[in-house]
Amino acid sequence: MRIEKKATVVSSSVAVFLTLTKLVIGFLSGSVAVLASAIDSFLDLSVSLFNYYALHYSEKNPDSKFQFGKSKLEPLASAIEGSIITISALFILYQAFYKIFHNHEITMIEESLVVMVVSIVVTFLLVLFLNYVAKKTNNMVIKADALHYKTDLLTNSAVLISIAVVYFTDFYLVDPLLGIAISVYMIYSAYPLVKEGVLMLLDVAISDEELQIIKNILDKNKDINGYHYLKTRAAGSDVFISVHLVFTPDIKLYDAHLVGDMIEMEIKKAFNKINKNAHVIVHLDPYDDAEINAKEDELF
Repeated sequence: MRIEKKATVVSSSVAVFLTLTKLVIGFLSGSVAVLASAIDSFLDLSVSLFNYYALHYSEKNPDSKFQFGKSKLEPLASAIEGSIITISALFILYQAFYKIFHNHEITMIEESLVVMVVSIVVTFLLVLFLNYVAKKTNNMVIKADALHYKTDLLTNSAVLISIAVVYFTDFYLVDPLLGIAISVYMIYSAYPLVKEGVLMLLDVAISDEELQIIKNILDKNKDINGYHYLKTRAAGSDVFISVHLVFTPDIKLYDAHLVGDMIEMEIKKAFNKINKNAHVIVHLDPYDDAEINAKEDELF
């Protein structure tokens, strides 16, 4: 098993432990903040499982049914994760307002404090491990997982402070107020996940910085007279690129094909350096037919 997959297994196991522990204490104590943290840990588990699934299946070779591979599993998982986080945040928001209007007190405060301290320590160790794997493999999924658990450290610390305030001051209102703050933060964090996932599912073009990488390679090549119809789309860590290369009418097909292959390899190497897999389709034009193609597009 690759170390990236081992990392997702470790993070999933940690999330299971934290989720079950927090859920038990959250329901028994009546703490919205602990319950919110428990749901957040459950979402961590979902994210880690999705990451494992995405890593396992998106790297498989294309087959007769999925001829372009399954790289869109990553944006699909991102959109689903973001939606689950948003729904859970709304549930926490409801629970927080319910506690405010019904003036519900928290019990088992000492147990809640212990649970949150343990959660912070375990999450901190997990972040160290994920950072190690991310640096060693430079895998974008593991980097995202590490970043997600880093935000959990902040959330868990906030919950710990909330329970400590209740323990020392009996100011119970801080618990639902913090629950509201956590739910708003969760919705704010989920929005980019949903947005990026949906855009990739809709075949969004690559970023301007990545597009410039391609243009730099094409512009410096002296064997072509120009290019047009440069189109791109992103699907997880895969980038799909198509472009028309313009040659002179008297060039041999063999020579033009060699130039096209060379450009393909340059683009693939450039994207490998930023941990992206480039799939390049090159169309060889003996002359610049951009205007003709543009008129055909208008007709159809």
